[in-house]
Amino acid sequence: MQQVTPQVFTFERLLMGRVYALQDADGLTLVDTSISNAADKILSQLQQAGHKPADVKRILVTHAHPDHVGSLPKLQHATGAEVWCHPLEKPVIEGRQPLARPPSGLRPPALQFAPVPVARTLNEDEILPILGGLQVISTPGHAPGHISFWQPERRLLIVGDAVFYFFNRMTQPLAALTVDMEENRRSIKKITTLKPDSLLFGHGNPIIGQASAQLDAFARRIGV
Repeated sequence: MQQVTPQVFTFERLLMGRVYALQDADGLTLVDTSISNAADKILSQLQQAGHKPADVKRILVTHAHPDHVGSLPKLQHATGAEVWCHPLEKPVIEGRQPLARPPSGLRPPALQFAPVPVARTLNEDEILPILGGLQVISTPGHAPGHISFWQPERRLLIVGDAVFYFFNRMTQPLAALTVDMEENRRSIKKITTLKPDSLLFGHGNPIIGQASAQLDAFARRIGV
């Protein structure tokens, strides 16, 4: 585990999909779980940092794509953590509904997940008891129930896959893996109004400090 900013950590050497750990007095919150073979690395790094699996109290899911929930079954079983997500992603995580797929173009194969019970669904502007108050921001497009998480005092935004960050450059998610690109563009425009100082991506290294200027430049570049 590597510290990103106070009380916020990320896991190292995961092949795909970034996972964050948020530390509070009552324990840890994970944000997403990476692909299916990442669970052992995540549990090992937690142990190396002095944590027991039971220290993980909840797992927040930005959206139910396999690079974000692949290790959810094993991590939930190992930790006993509650799973929290948007209502539209709940039936996918619980195995009652297939993964939403783009309407046209290159379409990934339908994927099945090992069902995991969802303890709580999260809606727009809900304040979670994490990091002194973590606000749920609805950012659909890449997935129907995609959500981001905003800590206003720190001006820190966990943005999931609404925006990628590769080679020091923000990009939109791949159209072939995005249910509604126009809606995702509206979500990007929405998060620019937050003026985040730090951006934590589902893919790519976090930006800590002065992130808003880069986000604004990206939004201008794609015309939103």
